[in-house]
Amino acid sequence: MFKTLQNAFKIKDVRRRIFYVFLMLVVVRLGTQIPVPGVNGDYFKEWFASQTGDAFNFLDAFTGGSFSSFSIFALNITPYITSSIIVQLLTIAIPKLEELHKDGETGRKKIVAITRYLTVGLALFESAAMAIGFGNRGLIPDINFGKIVVVVATLTAGSAFLMWVGERINEKGIGNGISIVLMINIVSRIPSDMVNLYESFVKPSVSGSLAKSCLAAVIILAIILAVIVLVLILNGAQRNIPVQYSKKMVGRRMVGGQSSHIPLKVNTAGVIPIIFASSIMSFPGIIATFIGKTGGTGWGAQIMAGLNSSNWFSPSQPLYSLGLVLYIVLVIFFAYFYTSITFNPLEVADNIKKQGGFIPGIRPGKPTVDYLNNILSYVIFIGAAGLTIVAVIPFFFNGVFGANVSFGGTSLIIVVSVILETLKQIESMMLVRNYKGFLNE
Repeated sequence: MFKTLQNAFKIKDVRRRIFYVFLMLVVVRLGTQIPVPGVNGDYFKEWFASQTGDAFNFLDAFTGGSFSSFSIFALNITPYITSSIIVQLLTIAIPKLEELHKDGETGRKKIVAITRYLTVGLALFESAAMAIGFGNRGLIPDINFGKIVVVVATLTAGSAFLMWVGERINEKGIGNGISIVLMINIVSRIPSDMVNLYESFVKPSVSGSLAKSCLAAVIILAIILAVIVLVLILNGAQRNIPVQYSKKMVGRRMVGGQSSHIPLKVNTAGVIPIIFASSIMSFPGIIATFIGKTGGTGWGAQIMAGLNSSNWFSPSQPLYSLGLVLYIVLVIFFAYFYTSITFNPLEVADNIKKQGGFIPGIRPGKPTVDYLNNILSYVIFIGAAGLTIVAVIPFFFNGVFGANVSFGGTSLIIVVSVILETLKQIESMMLVRNYKGFLNE
């Protein structure tokens, strides 16, 4: 990785693109410190600190703390992520969108435009809900229609600006613009999380024994490294399905006959299953917070507590860990569901047949489709199981030891994936540059 970056800085064009990305990220982090005009920031900080649930913690982790500080980037790029997922799902359900998806560059531009409009619409809806829901409780002093409009316009503009930043990084930077913005938000929380771990587990041991303090630090580092290694394995693992292409006569020569493979990633759905599952688990808590129905001791409160990941693995309340079972079921379900709409075995089998290829030992047509479906079922389950393990590890240490940190399994998967993809983009730019130089010579 360091060798790649070192070589990249030697190339003027690549170096300029990297610096452009750096400047955009500085702008993003500066924006998280600018408060929304006309709001009482202290009220929101106190309210957020008083929350015992994790309904908004998932959102705050993705926004790099700008949600808890209620800055102009409080919504961040979450509306864009949500709209992208919605459009991708609708592409399968709506024939018109499916045609645009297959229409090459022209169709892609139209889908991007639809995603932008949907992003602004979602940002307007979310900002209006926050302004009205929290404004009546003290977030907006002397609340009136004009102040609500200012808050809604500011939050919507902030989300739209970050979407623009992501697109500029794609155009003038090194690609993966939205992913890089999301990654920097997650990484920005890691120093404070490290301080919290030190204060909770390492510092109290100093007064007692230096050996215990060192042991606690070693255990924390070992757990973090183990999770990172699991993420790397999960991100890079793939099943290669061999494909053999038959020879054919072209003129007087026999061509073809080469062998290839279909790379099928073990984690076919990425972090989408975790995002979907976490969103569904957090949605009831968010609704209850907006309507002021938090707290209490009834059955509704017990259900809400079971949906809160902070209560899972709690030795004092083992019944709440039943919510973890629902979470695991949702992760596995969305892993199968999302993969089923992004990988079509019938289409893959038809493409192989049209190109004169076949899977060794499998007849073309329906047997190939059945073979791909069987392989896909096993691969998805293995990937979903690995994804669940990575996601559950932080919940375990949070429930048993109280290690409350924001960089959970989802965050680590995103950070590692974005770093690897960004390095691949840089290597591709360097390779293209070298080819250009060879051709010029």
